[in-house]
Amino acid sequence: MQPGWNLGNTLDSVGADETAWGNPRVTADLFDAVEDAGFNSVRIPATFGQHQGPAPEYAVDPVFLDRVEEVVDMALDEGLYVLLDVHHDSWQWVNQMPARHDEVVAQYDALWEQLAERFRDHSRRLLLESVNEPQFAGVDDAQAYALLDELNVRFHEIVRATGGRNADRVLVLPTLHTNAEQGRLDALTATFEALDDPNLAATVHYYGYWPFSVNVAGGYRYDATAQADTEGTFTRVHDSFVARGIPVILGEYGLLGFDRHTGTIEQGEKLKFFEHLGHLARTTGVTTMLWDNGQHLDRTTFEWQDPALFAQIEESWKRRSGTASTDQVFVTPGAVTDQTVTLQLHDYRVKDVRLDGRKLKDREYRLVGDQLTLPAALLERVVGTGAYGTRGVLEVRFSKGLPWRIEVVAADAPVLADATGTVEAFAVPTDFRGDRLATMEARYADGTNAGPHPWTSFKEFDVTFAPEDGHIVLRPAFFAEVTDGAPVSLTFHFWSGRTAEYTVTRTGTTVTGTVG
Repeated sequence: MQPGWNLGNTLDSVGADETAWGNPRVTADLFDAVEDAGFNSVRIPATFGQHQGPAPEYAVDPVFLDRVEEVVDMALDEGLYVLLDVHHDSWQWVNQMPARHDEVVAQYDALWEQLAERFRDHSRRLLLESVNEPQFAGVDDAQAYALLDELNVRFHEIVRATGGRNADRVLVLPTLHTNAEQGRLDALTATFEALDDPNLAATVHYYGYWPFSVNVAGGYRYDATAQADTEGTFTRVHDSFVARGIPVILGEYGLLGFDRHTGTIEQGEKLKFFEHLGHLARTTGVTTMLWDNGQHLDRTTFEWQDPALFAQIEESWKRRSGTASTDQVFVTPGAVTDQTVTLQLHDYRVKDVRLDGRKLKDREYRLVGDQLTLPAALLERVVGTGAYGTRGVLEVRFSKGLPWRIEVVAADAPVLADATGTVEAFAVPTDFRGDRLATMEARYADGTNAGPHPWTSFKEFDVTFAPEDGHIVLRPAFFAEVTDGAPVSLTFHFWSGRTAEYTVTRTGTTVTGTVG
């Protein structure tokens, strides 16, 4: 099944049909493109709650059920493995199981009885998943574990009882919240031991270390803390399941900031995340299924919207790729100095370094161990006296894997200007002068943190602030949690390492901003 892809925001939408969340109607051509891209499996999330009738039958609308089967068959006909799951039902009604136990169980049983009967004779390349990201309202973990165990066991009994190919079809069971904390892995392990069925697999999801995944709390780099979180997740999953002979499917993975747009996380940092995750999945024996709600593979043109990102994901299925401490080198015209980048070689060697496709001579750069130094003479030649922005692209080529791109950017200190606006529309006029915004801090005069997430001074990228067309926009979500009449000191951090200070004051719905 490795690797896999998710047909996200389609049959799982809670609207009238599969196009309700902006994706086009599924065609066989889509699965042809998925298979051509190298995927061997597809997860098809489907939400049934709004398509079920009343008690006691809870009958699924036959038109919707027929469409789900049609889409499943399209993927199977393409030669793909298919994982069909019950998706947003988890928070629509399954989560009410503590308060409405018998009603929820009756609806759940009825749903799976219908699904199991519909798919009992389908190819064994079809797998069934009990419920997506299970959660239960108003109970602690111990109680939630018991409720999830009950659902997983009922799912297992219902599907197996229908016979046919369901008698030994692979069934996929999630942890609570599909989370990989050890307690949740242990609880699911107990369910596996009780069921004693060799045709079961476990599933978890992983969207990275949360501050990095959404770019908040200063987590704008894939640093040692973020890397340790990824490594810990795969180690726990391997030791809890894979080492015991239980297959694991990473049913969803990606970065949470992608729900806004893929630029929420800086390009090089996200490439390092996907390179590392792919390596860990491969070495721990975990099958991965990329979450794609339409932001990765264009469902109309069937082209990857970020080819470099997909190339990194694809390469990670086979081997590691070298990376570096950064994919951006900022050069101040007229004040050029040597710059050193630390390479992550992963036991590879550097074959060569290229500038805009031209292989550099050894004397044009210095390489000592993992330290790549770009001399001032080289950088001066690249940036020249031209405009701010990217002036050239270096490629570090390794003995294996993908090359690592480093943009050489001509930049100087950004210039901000005073502004007025409202809590609904406020933007700081900014001449970025080639630099790029990394993050923003917000504090009151007494040093306490301002704005959302008051436990950190570093605010969430794009949710509270974002660079847009010669401005730094402060979102309404930021001002919604700013004290009226209290000046807020902002520190904008740029990728060059520069900072800029700015002060905003909210007075009712009016906002004033001044430099410094």
